[in-house]
Amino acid sequence: MRILFMGTPEFAVSSLKKLQENHEVLAVFTKVDKPNQRGKKIQYTPVKQYALEHHLEVLQPNSIRDMEVIQKIRDYHPDLIVVVAYGKILPKEVLELPKYGVINVHSSLLPKYRGAAPIHASIIHGEKESGVSIMYVVEELDAGPVLAQSIVEILEEDNCASLHDRLQEVGANLLIETIRNMEKQQIQAIPQDEAKVTFVKPFRKEDCKICWNQSAREIFNFVRGMDPFPGAFTMYRGKQLKIARVEEEKEGKLQGKAGEILSYIKGKGVLVATGSGNVIITKAKPENKKMLSGVDLINGNFLQEGEHFE
Repeated sequence: MRILFMGTPEFAVSSLKKLQENHEVLAVFTKVDKPNQRGKKIQYTPVKQYALEHHLEVLQPNSIRDMEVIQKIRDYHPDLIVVVAYGKILPKEVLELPKYGVINVHSSLLPKYRGAAPIHASIIHGEKESGVSIMYVVEELDAGPVLAQSIVEILEEDNCASLHDRLQEVGANLLIETIRNMEKQQIQAIPQDEAKVTFVKPFRKEDCKICWNQSAREIFNFVRGMDPFPGAFTMYRGKQLKIARVEEEKEGKLQGKAGEILSYIKGKGVLVATGSGNVIITKAKPENKKMLSGVDLINGNFLQEGEHFE
């Protein structure tokens, strides 16, 4: 099948790779390059990096709604357009072009967690399973009929990165299977149940701050759902402390006010009170310091017993 691919982040690369192995990829659309965090060097998107390494044509229009861009897409005569976390809303003129339509690989079990950060959200909300949905793209965000889904278990040890990596592989394989079934006309598009729709907005900085009034379980899920990016944080002595990993304390006897540093747990880390139960900080990064283990936090006297996080 003749396919145009549209995607940007690492999550999209596995799908592009599978498509190239099984179909004719006409060209790759990805978002415009941005400077790296230090602002000194232009950083290619992961999709662009892969495409260039595998000799695929790359297009990075500022607007997918520009009539010249739409004509360019038309000139490719694609049978199908595949979108994976492209980051742009496609206009009706593009959606109506391909014979088989436009389909999207989305990292949630739709209609739950439409929007920008479904992998984070599934962990933060304590879900036991996540998954991938293949759907038709319509003008409304993530609202198209679903063609296929695959469920993935969320493990206790998962963080956003580990779940992301499993989902991108599952999504790539499901994409190939879905296209095969589309070619055979052995697939049914099922409308989403609008009564069950939930949305996830992009994270702002203030959304990443730990609320110590939450329970130990909620904080455990929040921290691992934000790890490694954008990262959960708290304030200590007026400075930001990024917290990358916590454990729930089992059968703890110490009690304190939410956010209070209760004690040191030998060989593990720093015990902190929450709104219900306690957690042990086992990995954190003080401002302008490297990432430290819980043991290093204790040995370096970075956190003092009896003090509180803001």
